[in-house]
Amino acid sequence: MTSPDSTGTVPVTALTGLSAFPLTPLKDGLLDQPAFAGLVQRLVAAGVDSITVLGSTGSYMYLDRAERERVIQLAVQHAAGIPVLAGVGAMRTERVLAHIDDARAAGAAGVLLAPVGYQRLDDDEVFELFRAATGRSELPVVVYDNPSTTHFTFSNQLYGRIAQLPGIISIKIPGVPEDPDQGRAHVAAIRAVLPEHVGIGVSGDAFGAAGLIAGCDAWYTAVGGTLPAPMMAITRAAQQGSTEHALELSAGLAPLWELVARYGSLRVSAAAAGLLGLAQHDSLPLPVQPLGLQARAELAQVLQHLGLDGAPRS
Repeated sequence: MTSPDSTGTVPVTALTGLSAFPLTPLKDGLLDQPAFAGLVQRLVAAGVDSITVLGSTGSYMYLDRAERERVIQLAVQHAAGIPVLAGVGAMRTERVLAHIDDARAAGAAGVLLAPVGYQRLDDDEVFELFRAATGRSELPVVVYDNPSTTHFTFSNQLYGRIAQLPGIISIKIPGVPEDPDQGRAHVAAIRAVLPEHVGIGVSGDAFGAAGLIAGCDAWYTAVGGTLPAPMMAITRAAQQGSTEHALELSAGLAPLWELVARYGSLRVSAAAAGLLGLAQHDSLPLPVQPLGLQARAELAQVLQHLGLDGAPRS
């Protein structure tokens, strides 16, 4: 960590361990501030290493500028000193830069940027986006590679090109091969094109254990923004070198991973929050709809089976 700047922000110098991505729950179309604060406090209690708001799980593309700024303010207020990173992606570069200014003013420790676009972007356009962002941001920048939502696919060459820009701290990659040798080779190939100070974080919750074992520095977890305890157990096991235990813990969550694959991490996270009484059942931004009754019943059974339903155990 470095010294705070004039806003009191302490920028992160490295991202390791578990970074949890909480929902941005809505109530009657407005930010549900008590519910969001509760989700952040839940992550603090679980001991996560960082909190990343306004990721895809945080529905950032559905929120206006004022809503985003308020989310960051609330997260910093309730994070108890845990670093808060904030998504700043937008359709236009000028708006990305405005969100960067807001994130810094609100006390974020870093920003997360995905190259979103209605028109298909090419590598040069994405590079210029990150060059503009790093030129504006006094906070470290995480490269957010999420092809399932942005429909842009990074190459290792582009990772390396962007990573040379000042202020880039981490590359968030979308999963690794499950085979251990292939996973290590995949991560090693990415690391070979990055400066030493730029880390790698794995996403795609079913791949968290495999990614950490393959050499990723961090796990950026979507469902862990609502259900942090099992993700923390996997992360700590992997960090301690207990690879078999980490894989066993992840395999034990297979029913949950199956639902995420079927319905998506956003809807599953929101439904879990509703079932646990952490947010309303219909907390997503329209036109995105919550899970239907049958799917929600499936999730309730899975949470109960895995002991994640919050019920006391004998």
